[in-house]
Amino acid sequence: MMNRTKLIEQSRSFLIVLSLAFCSASLPAQTSSPAARPAPQAAATPGDGQRDFDWEIGSWKTHVSRRLHPLTGSSTWVEYDGTSVVRKVWNGRANLLELEVEGPGGHIEGLSLRLYNPDSHQWSLNFSNSSAGTLSTPTVGEFKDGRGEFFDQETLSGRAILVRFVISGVTPDSAHFEQSFSDDGGKTWEVNWIATDTRMKDKGSDTN
Repeated sequence: MMNRTKLIEQSRSFLIVLSLAFCSASLPAQTSSPAARPAPQAAATPGDGQRDFDWEIGSWKTHVSRRLHPLTGSSTWVEYDGTSVVRKVWNGRANLLELEVEGPGGHIEGLSLRLYNPDSHQWSLNFSNSSAGTLSTPTVGEFKDGRGEFFDQETLSGRAILVRFVISGVTPDSAHFEQSFSDDGGKTWEVNWIATDTRMKDKGSDTN
């Protein structure tokens, strides 16, 4: 009698174990398991733009058109011709542009110190005119698809304005520069400075 009772208890235990095993096998896999969860994708890293101005290193012939009285409704422009020379600073992580042009509007000597910020991946363009002897408010921005756009906020005749400086049409031997002002928060822009640069050939270079 004891052997029969023991046998029945063993059979019941076997059936319980078998039933639990079947239920576990039929359950869907747990997607919340750390091993099954897909690894998070790393955030995209902004491109390193510290070589964005390498194309400009060297000497250029420069033609400048300047609007005499910006944001006054005036359409009077003056023309200048001269040269621009761009040199590397800090092994290319900065550069210095020296501009000298002359025309009916007079003589302009200017320089622009371009500084690269490795944290923001942006450039600041810091301009000075020899007649003022101080650096202007830097325009800050970056290049995308070969086009550079740089912005800042200044005052003109006591009014707050936005300034936009655009570099476009870049090739190994030419480039186009435009400065525009806006007094309506960027809704409209008025161009007041246009420069077209053409690379000067080095003396003794093969022109064939």
